Amino acid sequence: MNSLIKIPVTIITGFLGAGKTTLVRHLIRNPQGKRLAILVNEFGTAGIDGEILKGCADENCPAENIKELANGCLCCTVADDFIPTIEALLAAPRRPDHILIETSGLALPKPLLRAFDWPAIRSKITVDGVITLADAEAVAAGRFAPDEAAVEAQRREDPNLDHETPLAELFEDQICCADIILLTKADLAGDASNRAAKAIIQAQMPREVPILAIAEGVVDPRVILGLNATAEDDLAARPSHHDGVDEHEHEDFASVVLELDNEIPSPDHLEKAIVRIAEKLHILRVKGYAAVQSKPMRLLVQAVGKRVRTQYDGVWATPRRTQLVVIAEHHHLDKDALYMLLREEIYGN
Repeated sequence: MNSLIKIPVTIITGFLGAGKTTLVRHLIRNPQGKRLAILVNEFGTAGIDGEILKGCADENCPAENIKELANGCLCCTVADDFIPTIEALLAAPRRPDHILIETSGLALPKPLLRAFDWPAIRSKITVDGVITLADAEAVAAGRFAPDEAAVEAQRREDPNLDHETPLAELFEDQICCADIILLTKADLAGDASNRAAKAIIQAQMPREVPILAIAEGVVDPRVILGLNATAEDDLAARPSHHDGVDEHEHEDFASVVLELDNEIPSPDHLEKAIVRIAEKLHILRVKGYAAVQSKPMRLLVQAVGKRVRTQYDGVWATPRRTQLVVIAEHHHLDKDALYMLLREEIYGN
């Protein structure tokens, strides 16, 4: 009879650096007795997030249950990647009790919901809920919000901006699709910014959904799992800028992988270099691993704009090397310029 029960799937979406991987790591560590499977969909060719999550694998979420789908968003590769991966999980000797999908920060969630209507999987899985993460500080500062005051504030920060950007449109689509919204990094934002962010999001929502402030990805799993939303049957309540559009493109964004031959002198050198390229080249996101001189552990690097976080997260499972995935709006991304500036800032040449 268990094979006749639909397996619940939770879609975790949110803008670049909102904290999706941190949340998934928390859920892996607190599975509530469930056997989990994770699908990680990254924008670009290097599976950094998948490697981070595999470092948390355990009996309740073994490494073979953590699947990486790179090179394009899930909704663009349904037949080639998404369906076969789901079918493989369902055919495993021990089926998962719950599947988590961590979407790319550039993903549109609604087209992914439509994929659950495919005949091959419709009778086997259901969308338990869509969880959208939003950086409380960013929202409170008026970034990616459609109202006039927020757009004007963004215009003042960037003199070249005089209209709503693709990033703002993407943000709206993600929150309008949500069953629950998590305001992340609430400890950094503070009470006033958390209240402001919540008010901004509520003003954009087409329907009332819970908005919860969290820090370090910590939330009671019972709050976000087991929603029974059947979101694939509730598309009309989740408006999108792309409704009525058969296909969507990601040409506004691009990613490159940068590799450095020499080990970096210290984490501080790398952090300062990332801040510099964010300032000068308008980089949105940097993530990856770095090899630090005289340090046997690998350095995990995660950056959103000029906010950089690093930590030694484990031993090297691959040859020691510094490999960084850099994401930016397409017209800002110049791999050669990035590489030269990064080397100059780190090594002084």
